Amino acid sequence: MDPIKNNLNVELTGLVDTSASTAPGKNRLTTTSTEDPVVGELVDKLLEAVGGKPGTAEYRLVRDLLITGSKLIPDGRHTGELKLITAAVKEMRYAYRVFARYAEPHKITIFGSARTPEAHPDYKAAVEFSKLMSQAGWMAITGAGDGIMKAGHEGPGRAGSIGVAIRLPFEQSTNTVIAGDEKLIHFRYFFTRKLMFISQAEGVALFPGGFGTMDEAYETLTLVQTGKAAPMPIVCIEGAGGSYWESWDAWVKSDLLKNGWISQEDLSLYYLAKDPTDAMNHVLAFYRNYHSSRYVKDDLVIRMRRPLSEKQISELNTEFKVLIKEGQISQRGPYDNETDARDLPRLVFTHTKHKMGVVRKLIDRINEMGG
Repeated sequence: MDPIKNNLNVELTGLVDTSASTAPGKNRLTTTSTEDPVVGELVDKLLEAVGGKPGTAEYRLVRDLLITGSKLIPDGRHTGELKLITAAVKEMRYAYRVFARYAEPHKITIFGSARTPEAHPDYKAAVEFSKLMSQAGWMAITGAGDGIMKAGHEGPGRAGSIGVAIRLPFEQSTNTVIAGDEKLIHFRYFFTRKLMFISQAEGVALFPGGFGTMDEAYETLTLVQTGKAAPMPIVCIEGAGGSYWESWDAWVKSDLLKNGWISQEDLSLYYLAKDPTDAMNHVLAFYRNYHSSRYVKDDLVIRMRRPLSEKQISELNTEFKVLIKEGQISQRGPYDNETDARDLPRLVFTHTKHKMGVVRKLIDRINEMGG
């Protein structure tokens, strides 16, 4: 046995009270606090045993995760809560591992009803859209069921599809395109599944659907609106002759906007596509010059594929002054702590951290200027 692992087993044994006073089947740590240095030393040895490198950000974050987990015992959390936390972490870890194998291609998440018949115009539109996106080099992420989900996989085929399935007692069976594939991931919880839908995609396509589709649509819009998700194109698509999104858009404007529950700029967060080709063009145009973005403290960093001229940057400072908390928009190279896309030019400014609909308009202007 590895000496480190052997010592770890011995020290853990010394911390566990297995006396008769302990409830059957439940060992407890005798330490009064999981902040105890002994616990920290044991966690460090565990991380060393699995190849952790002290001093790295990854080491620190996993260490925090393990320390937090150990606090659940003295917290006295009940079994149901512990099962939920454990299953959620396991689901996320596995899903991230699968997605990491396909990190390079852009991905479009497709939401829509599982009940849409294959002969329906919406189904045909979803097949066409996902096929067009595949031809442009994108992979499709769907819920792996039938209806629009199957259509979203049918377009790119098995090789270009990722399935994010949910275990339900009804209405959810894996579609024949993705069934048995290594890129099919099963989730127990909606919240972990939703995390993957949004965090692993560079765009979202919404097709008509019921409560589930509306839930996914509003969560996507809310995350982008509040800056909790990166800016991304959100397109609303349906088959020929449909009026689903037109009716929805009219209600959003007549009730939500009119009553002040959303702002005028929030309408920029989504796009009603005329047809699948128009939807594809809208998604691709979003990345014409814009590459990605992140925050470095209070500075919003927008990475671009091509630099802008001084005149163009001056125009942006005038047009988007409302977004600037202090200073001005400037162009520069990467910050020292940035590890991604370091070869790309950046636009940076201290952001007010609101009006994300206006940020979307800023990205559109960057694409126009650098296209």
